[in-house]
Amino acid sequence: MGIEAMSVAATGMNAQDTRIQVIANNLANASTTGFKTSRAEFQDLVYDDARLAGTLNSQINQVPVGTSLGLGVRTASVDKLFTQGQLQNTGNPLDLAVQGDGFFEVSLPDGTIAYTRAGNFRLNQAGQLVTLDGYPLQPGINLPQGSRNITIGPNGIVSVQVNNQNIATQVGQIQLVKFLNPAGLQPYGQNLYTATQAAGAPQIGLPGQNGFGTVMQGFLEGSNTDVVAELVSLIEAQRTYEAGSKVIQVADQMWANANSLVVA
Repeated sequence: MGIEAMSVAATGMNAQDTRIQVIANNLANASTTGFKTSRAEFQDLVYDDARLAGTLNSQINQVPVGTSLGLGVRTASVDKLFTQGQLQNTGNPLDLAVQGDGFFEVSLPDGTIAYTRAGNFRLNQAGQLVTLDGYPLQPGINLPQGSRNITIGPNGIVSVQVNNQNIATQVGQIQLVKFLNPAGLQPYGQNLYTATQAAGAPQIGLPGQNGFGTVMQGFLEGSNTDVVAELVSLIEAQRTYEAGSKVIQVADQMWANANSLVVA
């Protein structure tokens, strides 16, 4: 009599625990460049059908509704929401933001290709444009010795003045990558994602063309986490968790009362 209710309530508490963990990660990354907030999605579990709707309760009469007792809830997925984060002006010529659709492509040490919205690039000792962890942008952008006045246009073209030259020299063009289902990308950490079959085949293109976003020099894309909304969700999750705990307490008391009657 009370065991089933406690089991159902426990699934609800587990679900809210997952939701709180997701919210905690969102809030922890509220200031992380290029971070995309996550959202936990839930599904109800199977039902114990004591009586199906339409069952005959006599030779001619059907019951209009059934008796189906739910067995709880489970976490169906944790989705990434790839909405645009607010662009923040940094004034750093190597800070880049994508306004619109698309990811920067970088190469990991093992040769794996990863994707990011965090455009806080820097130059390594060889003059190569790399992430803060040293992963080179793909295709590679290499600045010659003596480069100054780095200019990166909305179309991704990178130009520099070398030594005392007054005329800018084009040294490369940044490409972007987009996916039919970016939510299917696998979070890697370090502001990176890796491709999966669920995301679809990577589509490579130039900024500002064929639906790709443009590159904004001197800007970074901030986290798209809405702190106020996350705090509201946190309160909801806390109260729902407490309600589940209360159900377990009540069911336990009912179970104890039933046992005392049997013993008596």
